[in-house]
Amino acid sequence: MSQPKQILITVSGQDKPGITSKLVKTIIEGGGRLTNMGQAVTHGLLSLSLVFSKNEAHFEQDLILKNLLFEAKHLGLEMDYKYLDENPPHMAPYVSWEKFILNCVSPKEIPTQFVHDVSNLLANHNININRIDNVTPVEFKSLEMSMSLPPDINLRELKKDLLKIGGSHRVDVAFLKDNIFRRNKRLIVFDMDSTLIQTEVIDEMAKAAGVEKEVKEITELAMNGKVDFDESLIKRVQKLKGLEVSKLQDILENLPFNHGVEEFVGTVKSLGYKLALISGGFSFFADALKEKLGLDYAFANGLEIQNQKLTGRLKGTIVNPEQKALLVNLLAQQEAISLEQVVAIGDGANDIPMLSTAGLGIAFHAKEIVKKEAENHMSFGPMTSILYFLGIPGPVRESIQH
Repeated sequence: MSQPKQILITVSGQDKPGITSKLVKTIIEGGGRLTNMGQAVTHGLLSLSLVFSKNEAHFEQDLILKNLLFEAKHLGLEMDYKYLDENPPHMAPYVSWEKFILNCVSPKEIPTQFVHDVSNLLANHNININRIDNVTPVEFKSLEMSMSLPPDINLRELKKDLLKIGGSHRVDVAFLKDNIFRRNKRLIVFDMDSTLIQTEVIDEMAKAAGVEKEVKEITELAMNGKVDFDESLIKRVQKLKGLEVSKLQDILENLPFNHGVEEFVGTVKSLGYKLALISGGFSFFADALKEKLGLDYAFANGLEIQNQKLTGRLKGTIVNPEQKALLVNLLAQQEAISLEQVVAIGDGANDIPMLSTAGLGIAFHAKEIVKKEAENHMSFGPMTSILYFLGIPGPVRESIQH
């Protein structure tokens, strides 16, 4: 009787250090050679699979299986085995299929129905899930699914369906290519208003100048893409003529960060990311936030000031949507990195070109027009939830040390 080409053993039970080492040692001592393996731990319970074949002349399959069964029992594990005469033919196509990662993040807990709906959608598209990891093992709030995509799949439609399921269950999802750039981001670019901070600064300025209603109407039109950005900005700044600089300082001192911003920035800074703020707002505030958060770059619009009051005019090039995208390109060149290594985070229509330019663009608690255009959303969780999209398992430290 001819020897089988390969043998698969599967062990399960309470996880503890040394299990893999002892089982592999048993295979070596029996003249076997590992050809594949996989392991997962769920709630402290181990599932380990080892595939081995003949390596030396003295290889005896019955003896090695007997010794493995004895070792597994000694370790308090259940073991099963199976002879593999040949590779399963249905697995062959998956080897060349494109790999993707689906990140699923919930502010509270991943709903069971969400898991069903996502896995059912993937099955209906003939997508094989290779691996599922709970990235937050103490809680059930962040899953990472690794999968293989058939070559003929409509990726845009699939993403649309995944985002729809995520939205219905209040779970943020990101569908990312599993390539060398996924965990190799180097630069993060933020919008300022309603992204890093909770408010639109120009609305606060308008409130201080007594022209809140007129300015807010123009702001809403601009953020939703219904009016030219340059024109709207010029009109709004004109209405601020005469506003005292001291009022700007008062506004600055009371700007509230969005939830999770300081923890997010502190974490990515500690991991060596470069950080930039690119805003269609004003450098008076952008420069101050750059210093407060410890960012590396800040770009925004200059306000002309005379006698400690605003003249109602702008200085320099307007940081409009096209300029934001251009600055992302220039920063990537400055840092000598690929655009695939850039993350852009924004919420308004003027951020769309910037989000599209970066390798990973994230619409953060964004306007509807932005959600329709952006590849990835973060609509329910704090900014720290974006860490999971970057392959970082949560905040590294509590906050920025000032």
